[in-house]
Amino acid sequence: MAATILSFEGKAPRIDPTAWVAPTAAVIGDVTIGAGSSVWYHCVLRGDTNFIRIGARTNIQDGSILHVNRETFACILGDDVTVGHGAIVHACTVEDGGFVGMGATVLDGAVIGAGAVLAAGALLTPSKTMGPNELWAGSPARLVRVLGEDERMRFIAIGAHYVDLAGRHRSGT
Repeated sequence: MAATILSFEGKAPRIDPTAWVAPTAAVIGDVTIGAGSSVWYHCVLRGDTNFIRIGARTNIQDGSILHVNRETFACILGDDVTVGHGAIVHACTVEDGGFVGMGATVLDGAVIGAGAVLAAGALLTPSKTMGPNELWAGSPARLVRVLGEDERMRFIAIGAHYVDLAGRHRSGT
């Protein structure tokens, strides 16, 4: 069984050969997935009316949805980003090392700064900007505090774990 990889209006997904896309994921249209990244089971990445760019070593966990806003906002995820299970990431930017918690929603024009964490279940409303290394939580999400060094290292470790885990899934071990 292979992932659903579909062109849309002449634009085909570009997936680095070292990236892993789960067999039940769907990647559609103008989507680029970087080296060592992973897209897990039952995810949908739909770059139909704008583009999706995913950097290196980024993991999009099970059941997440990434989409765009027609002509206004693309969906851009940097390197070493984690998107937790069941998140909705819509027409926004997540900078390098950013973290979107399980079940969180990020809306049009929002920016999650480098190393910042949006807590599980949070709602980041349109055009909100989280600063680097900030923790935001709630619905609507609000700044809780700046993360300490130990916390930042734990979030970095999650990304490294998913790079390893994707390799294991790819090889079937």
